[in-house]
Amino acid sequence: MRPERLLGLLLAPLAAHAAPSAFDANGVRLGDAERVVKQHFPSAHCQPLQWESRAADRRCDDSRSIIAGHEARITVYLKKDAVEALDIRFESGEAPGFAKLVTERFGGPPAEKDNEKTHTRAWRKNGERALLTTMDGQRRATLLVWRGSFYEEIYKVR
Repeated sequence: MRPERLLGLLLAPLAAHAAPSAFDANGVRLGDAERVVKQHFPSAHCQPLQWESRAADRRCDDSRSIIAGHEARITVYLKKDAVEALDIRFESGEAPGFAKLVTERFGGPPAEKDNEKTHTRAWRKNGERALLTTMDGQRRATLLVWRGSFYEEIYKVR
């Protein structure tokens, strides 16, 4: 038996048990390559990150997208050609629709934390996390979906 065939047979059970990403934005999932981002968001502008970070080395921005039926803007962060995070921004009125979408994908209910002005909903599944944030009086809301230490590392100054 050829070595590559044997390797394929050995790895097949692992691939069968690998959990798919809990969340996708128009088919783009955490772990996908930049070419997948460009396939699903053809107008996205991809470039190196403009600051040094352990969390990512590139970003792809699409100014106008429809994600799960909701108008939004998306930034996809990549590290070593793999999607590490999806940062989705939208009108605050769309937040309930995005919360429903994430709950369907991650399961629910989310952990909720509110203070006087900020409302957050957080989900976790298979090493992935999602955080939906709305602020009173603000027109825009955000949904950040990530894996690993992206959230802690993206803006950390070293």
